[in-house]
Amino acid sequence: RLKTPFPRVCLQMDLKLLLIATLLGAFSCGDAQKEGNECINANAKYCGECIQAGAKCGWCKDPNFLKQGETVSTRCDEMHSLIKRGCDDDMIENPHGKQKILKNKKVTHRKKGAEKLKPEEITQIQPQKLSLTLRSGEPQSFNLTFKRAEDYPIDLYYLMDLSYSMKDDLENVKNLGTSLMLEMSKITSDFRIGFGSFVEKTLLNPCTGDQNCTSPFSYKNVLKLTSDGKKFNNLVGQQHISGNLDSPEGGFDAIMQVAVCGDHIGWRNVTRLLVFSTDAGFHFAGDGKLGGIVLPNDGKCHLENNAYTMSHYYDYPSIAHLVQKLSDNNIQTIFAVTEEFQPVYQELKNLIPKSAVGTLSANSSNVINLIIDAYNSLSSEVILENSKLPEGVTIAYTSRCKNGVVSEGESGRRCSNISIGDEVMFSISVTSKGCPKLGKPEHIKIKPLGFTEEVEIILNFICECECNKDGVKNSPLCHFGNGTYECGACKCNEGRVGRQCECSSNDVATEDMDRTCRKDNGTDICSNNGDCVCGTCECKKRDNPEERYSGQHCECDNFNCDRSGNKLCGGHGHCECRVCVCDPMWTGNACDCSLDNSTCLASNKQICNGRGECECGTCKCTDPKFQGPTCETCPTCPGVCTEHKECVQCRAFGTGEKKDTCERDCSYFNLIKVKDRDKLPQPNDASYPVMHCKERDANDCWFYYTYAVNNNTEKEVHVVDMLGKLPRRPAAHLEATDDHPRQTRVCQV
Repeated sequence: RLKTPFPRVCLQMDLKLLLIATLLGAFSCGDAQKEGNECINANAKYCGECIQAGAKCGWCKDPNFLKQGETVSTRCDEMHSLIKRGCDDDMIENPHGKQKILKNKKVTHRKKGAEKLKPEEITQIQPQKLSLTLRSGEPQSFNLTFKRAEDYPIDLYYLMDLSYSMKDDLENVKNLGTSLMLEMSKITSDFRIGFGSFVEKTLLNPCTGDQNCTSPFSYKNVLKLTSDGKKFNNLVGQQHISGNLDSPEGGFDAIMQVAVCGDHIGWRNVTRLLVFSTDAGFHFAGDGKLGGIVLPNDGKCHLENNAYTMSHYYDYPSIAHLVQKLSDNNIQTIFAVTEEFQPVYQELKNLIPKSAVGTLSANSSNVINLIIDAYNSLSSEVILENSKLPEGVTIAYTSRCKNGVVSEGESGRRCSNISIGDEVMFSISVTSKGCPKLGKPEHIKIKPLGFTEEVEIILNFICECECNKDGVKNSPLCHFGNGTYECGACKCNEGRVGRQCECSSNDVATEDMDRTCRKDNGTDICSNNGDCVCGTCECKKRDNPEERYSGQHCECDNFNCDRSGNKLCGGHGHCECRVCVCDPMWTGNACDCSLDNSTCLASNKQICNGRGECECGTCKCTDPKFQGPTCETCPTCPGVCTEHKECVQCRAFGTGEKKDTCERDCSYFNLIKVKDRDKLPQPNDASYPVMHCKERDANDCWFYYTYAVNNNTEKEVHVVDMLGKLPRRPAAHLEATDDHPRQTRVCQV
């Protein structure tokens, strides 16, 4: 057997084998996502089942929507696909979720010294209650604001180990009440303090006669929470240390009772701090067996006369049990322990959210500073937690903390370094998959750890379509009442099948029924593209959700049509029963012939300049002299030579009227120079018309060239790169005078 985790096997697999397996599609590392359209893959038989398949899924309720051979489940598809297939938008069931805020009291803006408010009048979290209606796969998101209130009340309960080794610590704690009151007054004007002590489960008395100690006890609630610091000092001053048989103490029993006995302790709905002070380790679940105690801790309050009475009956609580109860009761724990046991309690802190560890000096003289530092550390961080989610419901957090810090995932649950008066925001997204518990409303709660305030969320689920309400049970449209007609289709009663529920499920595969599913005796059942159900072909589904079989015998499909440009029906139509149905203004077997003649319009607004025909958006010139995209170019027509003379002259010889603007005006043709006139293209040599030109420059010299538009519609000019002599003129015409001396004309020969 392979013991190595599957992903590691993937990584260690021979590269060649992995490549081959990947190409064959036979192997995949990690979780393979199901390919295709989730709406079609759901194979939904009715509307409610369809909309639960995913947020993109819609159901066409048009009774005439299905083509012959298509199954009822093909009514379920993505919106754009249903519309493309001919279902009107108003005939598509596609419900959406919604949300409604039911209680939205603003967070409290209050400073120390302002009018005193009752704890229940202070708001640190907003909103407080809302309702979410969830559609499967469609998240509903809302913002949660947290503001750390100024002058917020604090309850602090000091739980102390009174085993013999803590004797000197007790002396320093006796004055803790008034000193701590004074320090905490700098943080809040509403502070209360209480005191409890613990040692160990009562089995034997380890105290000897010469020791001033009391019998061991599991837990005592010495002082209920009070704002009287002197009373704290007096009662703590009356306490005596005890003894123990082993080093670990029974502090977990005490923490459990402090957490669950709220009325005895006097907890208010304010910040609750539990200071756990010890110089030893702890017993936890299972250790009670050493004393013959096997019953698991029940997590309930068992205080009588302020003492835990069931320590001999119930085992110590587990760490997980303590975490749950501390969280349920919004208690933040401060472990004040000696340096020797720091590592142990640091590990425990990592398991208990909203807890802190401080190093207690040998005689607890630094306990006040330890408490203040731990409180500041705990209160500067907010961590959101939610109650147990219903099956199929997920929740995602995004935090927007101070200084623009944004976090997602598990880090999105928390913000740190929050000072008094700071306000932070969380974006919370709730998503459901399917329809939990048949659509009954569910309640979840979100709260910041260590705080009593919470957000209550009522979850409602969209499990059925609106058209379901108009369903007709035992409808005559469903073969004499064998089903409910709803949302354009029959939802068959149990034991019935077929599009109209016309068959019994026991009779769906008979020879007579198969015969009706053949086009003729020489063809396969349903053309081998479907199944014969109740004498009717139900066509198979393709891996590609856009491809479908249809027809009475599944003989048609929408993917085996002519292609053009590697596109089905040229991208200008759709395939119906293997024949392209072209979009408007397109024709041809592959819809690749445009009927739009705007591309054939010449500059004179005539189709192909009146000298050709427009075929599929392209001119076919019928006059052999004319060419070009719109049959407007005539290389051999009169005037062509004169039209291009100046540009040829400036390009070839750098002379003429356009020599200064030659580059700008005359780069529309390709220039090829030849040595003499014999090298110029001849009309019979080219597969396109060539115009021969002979022009004279300003010096009365001749130059020769040809002009043509080649088969690539490029204009090209061949020119003899030497100027020619003019014919000799009469002598009288060339005689010199005083005003006009004889000029010598020099032309290249």
